[in-house]
Amino acid sequence: MELIHRRGAAWGLFLTVLALSSIGIVMVYSASSVAAAAQFHDGAWYLKRQLLYALLGLVAMSVAWRLHYAKLRRVTLPLLALTLLALLAVLVPHLGREAGGARRWLSAGGPLNFQPAELAKLAMILYLANFLANRGDRVREFAPGLVPPLLVLSVLTLPILKQPDLGSALVIAMITFVMLFAGGARIAHLGVAAACAVPAVLAVIFRAGYRSQRLLAFLDPWRDPRGSGFHIIQSLLALGSGGLLGLGLGHSRQKFFYLPERHTDFIFAIIGEELGLAGTAAVIVLFLLLAIWGYRIASRCPDRYSALLACGLTSMLVGQAALNIGVVSGSLPITGVPLPFMSFGGSSLVLSDIAVGILLNISQYAHPDPAVAVGPPRSRRGGRVRRRGAASRPAPPGRVGGAPRRVDDAAR
Repeated sequence: MELIHRRGAAWGLFLTVLALSSIGIVMVYSASSVAAAAQFHDGAWYLKRQLLYALLGLVAMSVAWRLHYAKLRRVTLPLLALTLLALLAVLVPHLGREAGGARRWLSAGGPLNFQPAELAKLAMILYLANFLANRGDRVREFAPGLVPPLLVLSVLTLPILKQPDLGSALVIAMITFVMLFAGGARIAHLGVAAACAVPAVLAVIFRAGYRSQRLLAFLDPWRDPRGSGFHIIQSLLALGSGGLLGLGLGHSRQKFFYLPERHTDFIFAIIGEELGLAGTAAVIVLFLLLAIWGYRIASRCPDRYSALLACGLTSMLVGQAALNIGVVSGSLPITGVPLPFMSFGGSSLVLSDIAVGILLNISQYAHPDPAVAVGPPRSRRGGRVRRRGAASRPAPPGRVGGAPRRVDDAAR
């Protein structure tokens, strides 16, 4: 890779994430204070732990910010193997911690618990960026281009589904298909893979009774308002009762043991209840800004690997936010997907901060103008195109002012 002089980091991205994390800390305290006081006799129990997680996340972000992204390629396969071992260890009775009928955590000592499924998302992104960058144009062939990533996807998601954690498995699958598309895979091949995956997903849903009940509750929550539809009905009541400006910070009624998972997966509903449409719109705008910053970095990357890496990290954060908000608003069936930077939980917050740190590091080497991620443009005779008074620059991996397109489009 050619030497690129460091440029100013994307401070807009950093400030956006800082705003989301700050709002998240406040709302975690507001949403959890009643339950914490009743369960632990300390209304700030969840707040103290979220502050600890936020501090660990900032430290992890600063380390990732200073570590050159190219060095991540060396740890891709070891990290993938370590992630698989951690996912398998969760299923061991004396190693994994069970809560709410699911076994998803490894105890890290004291109040700290680690959820390997969150690490699996980052490990999959690093693997795909490295694989697609090395594979080049062969990604357009089905066997060498799609089969290896789909096999890795299957190996990672099987133990996650066993936990069970369908939400994380769907997020990893979404990341895989987005990055394969960005890497240049044929749409027809992706369509065939998706068509084959749909029956498997439906089988997983209908094999577990509670998942099929959630799907039916999504279609008609009032069919069983005290059972499978209770969750989504209470969420909609929280959003609707907030009105335009909300009931006021700390004045939620749904947090008094009406809305389950109010400080974790359904914290967006409490935001809507206390801060109203204005508060939820502000959160959505912040995630849109995060998407703009992230894809803008991807469109100006100096090489194919960093472009795919930035695209995958941004898609993970924004995709999770879209899934969470869709579930809370009743637009999607209920899946256990946290809202990045805002839901209570150490693994999600720390890994999200690491993803932002990697994005910030990549931004330091990005070109001020859209750059080619696959190499410098060439003339019809095969020679490099030279501009007067400047070295040649590659064509952009993305649309101007929008989300990145497939990073090899400019080479075809």
